[in-house]
Amino acid sequence: MKHTILAIALGLAAGAAHAEDAIVVPFDGSFDDATFAVESAIVDRGLVIDYVSHVGDMLNRTGSDVGSETKLFEAADIFIFCSAVLSREVMEADPMNIAHCPYGIFVAERDGAVMVGYRDYPDGEMAKVEDLLQSIVAEAVEN
Repeated sequence: MKHTILAIALGLAAGAAHAEDAIVVPFDGSFDDATFAVESAIVDRGLVIDYVSHVGDMLNRTGSDVGSETKLFEAADIFIFCSAVLSREVMEADPMNIAHCPYGIFVAERDGAVMVGYRDYPDGEMAKVEDLLQSIVAEAVEN
């Protein structure tokens, strides 16, 4: 893997007092290619995507309703999924790790650049989840 993982702050959650760190990897291709690659990498591991949040569409659709003319993303989707095995493992270590479930990988296009990423989880048991997310993203950007 020769891709460099770059950590940047990316606030996607409305109402957050501060942006959480995200692990972001550039994608060499179109937004549609990136979403297909991420979906395939998740499903290829036997995981089920519970929901795809089309947050970019929502932000673009509601900008004027909230008094903003700023276009944050050309497109942005978040793939929401869980791993029964991994979730049980991290929650048996600390039941409050429920706060981090389900897991999400986002694909976004901004200023013509496509990126794939996920949130940075706390050290400890959640590193296992971060390893899973990192491997999914690495597979998606390499294909």
